[in-house]
Amino acid sequence: MASLHIFLPLSFGSIRFNRRQSVRCSNARQALFNRIAPNYDTLNDILSLGQHRIWKRMCVSWSGAKNGDNVLDLCCGSGDIAFLLSDKVCIDGKVTGLDFSAEQLLVAASRQQLRTKACYENIEWIEGDALELPFSDNYFDAVTMGYGLRNVVDRHRAMQEIFRVLKPGARVSVLDFNKSTEFLTTFFQEWMISNVVVPAASVYGIADEYEYLKRSIKEFLTGKELEKLALDARFSQAIHYEIGGGLMGNLVATR
Repeated sequence: MASLHIFLPLSFGSIRFNRRQSVRCSNARQALFNRIAPNYDTLNDILSLGQHRIWKRMCVSWSGAKNGDNVLDLCCGSGDIAFLLSDKVCIDGKVTGLDFSAEQLLVAASRQQLRTKACYENIEWIEGDALELPFSDNYFDAVTMGYGLRNVVDRHRAMQEIFRVLKPGARVSVLDFNKSTEFLTTFFQEWMISNVVVPAASVYGIADEYEYLKRSIKEFLTGKELEKLALDARFSQAIHYEIGGGLMGNLVATR
């Protein structure tokens, strides 16, 4: 397990983000996301034909985030969903993007600098642990999590932490690959990873880093299992939507 005991703000030129606590995760998984960070956005666009932007907008919409809200994008990566949240909460709101990958956060902070909308100044980037969030109880009006729950080492603990930091009645919206129970969907998903995703990643020299996808999806939860996970973490309601032709899924849970 990786452990980063650094509590000082980090500065790369004028780019800043904060490390607030230890991070508990697989050393290999954390290193993987650091390695793919420079090409992450380009590959997302190529491999999904831009569809990932639609799915992320759906995720944000399901979160219920609105003008003036204080919201969290968990496992924020290079910041796509955090920027969409900022558009929703506007200049009167606040967005926190948290991730365990310093390289991904550096990309996110660099992208923030290149954007001119006033609301994007309300985004703070934090390197931290999804299993031990550095926030008080009942703190956020909404939480999003894009392609992160599949990668944490303790999904139940992650959902408990999300429940803790959400305000009563608030929602979490969790976007990820869908572990389908339909044979044809599963077959096509695996075919795409082997014959499209990995070859495309090999152009950037990171084919091995994307080989993990099939395994991680097989080890993930079905929609019904995700709903049960949320209810077991004390959420009052939970519903999982299959999107993208069943290749993706979005869990929406209400505290």
